[in-house]
Amino acid sequence: MSPRAKWRCAACAGGIVSSERSAVERKNGTRHSVLIVDDSQMVREIVRELIDGFAGFSVVGVAKDGEEALRLVHALQPDVVTLDVEMPGIDGLHTLGYIMSETPRPVVMLSGATTRGAIDFTIRAFELGAVEFVRKPALDATQGWSEVAPRLHEALRAAVGANTRVPLLARPTVRGAPRTIVPHPAECAVVIACSTGGPRALSEIIPSLTSTLDAAVLIAQHMPPGFTAGLARRLDQLSELPVREAQSGEPVLRGHVYVAPGGKHMEVIRDGVGARLLLSEGPTVHGVRPAADPLFMSAVSAFGAQTVGVVLTGMGRDGSAGLKAVREHGGRALVQDRESSAIYGMPAQALAHTAVDAEVTLSAMAPAIEAAVSRQRTLPRTPPRTHA
Repeated sequence: MSPRAKWRCAACAGGIVSSERSAVERKNGTRHSVLIVDDSQMVREIVRELIDGFAGFSVVGVAKDGEEALRLVHALQPDVVTLDVEMPGIDGLHTLGYIMSETPRPVVMLSGATTRGAIDFTIRAFELGAVEFVRKPALDATQGWSEVAPRLHEALRAAVGANTRVPLLARPTVRGAPRTIVPHPAECAVVIACSTGGPRALSEIIPSLTSTLDAAVLIAQHMPPGFTAGLARRLDQLSELPVREAQSGEPVLRGHVYVAPGGKHMEVIRDGVGARLLLSEGPTVHGVRPAADPLFMSAVSAFGAQTVGVVLTGMGRDGSAGLKAVREHGGRALVQDRESSAIYGMPAQALAHTAVDAEVTLSAMAPAIEAAVSRQRTLPRTPPRTHA
């Protein structure tokens, strides 16, 4: 049996391929149009069948390379484009750049990246305006596509709801000068929650933080394993502060940025020496791992009022309970404003659950974080909870 035939059997058994379209959608024309771009014919066929089975979506065209994609984007004016990252000729990044400069629209990257270079290549797509990305399974992984289906549907729903008015990043400048930050245990923490649109937001915020920041920065970005390491590497290239993917047991240091690894929750615990990180593969929270709520709540336990919580762009409600805990324990609470958020779901949920200190535009978030840290550092230190 061919890989495609095997996939069809697995997909049908799992109920992810639908041959029927909603009569209401056909009548009212409420299905969003999608252009698929991929150099593999098999992938194009699989993705087309998946999307045509999703409620609210239909495929209007397929393209085998970047040149054909650009022609069809202009001709078909799709609502969303799914775009392969690695293609011969005009690759995914250059195709994305042309789309966003000539006829901007939501783009979801499909990446089968497994090597460090390919992962880093995928991360760059967020700087060029991609809304989301979905990891493609290997072509011979017949069950893999069944598992990808709900993630792809979620990404498409996020894309059609995305704020397309968010300005693109100016061309980032890679850090050149060596760092002079002396390692010192952190006594204050900035905890950040983000999902859809988060890599783009982080690429503006983290490089704008100065090396004098008197706090550690802990980030829960909803992203699968492997790609969080690529995100950390890219932020590290652009930032004064050292950025890395977190490791379990390492100390939390002032002036350092830690990105929770994909597939693992990150929490802060405090022992007799100081604060350190704990990674775990516990149950998902709000359907995601890493999740921000466990991070925020553990940071409050470790740092008390010396905590600044930040909820950025993303779908869902992750971070809202954690931000409420930060505020209730005397910490500072910031959320990204509607106008600069790719998806306003997470900030809106946070606002609905707690009285935040400020709604902040993306361009002003780094100064707002530094001001909040300075303010919290003047407050009396609350005794943290320690663990044996």
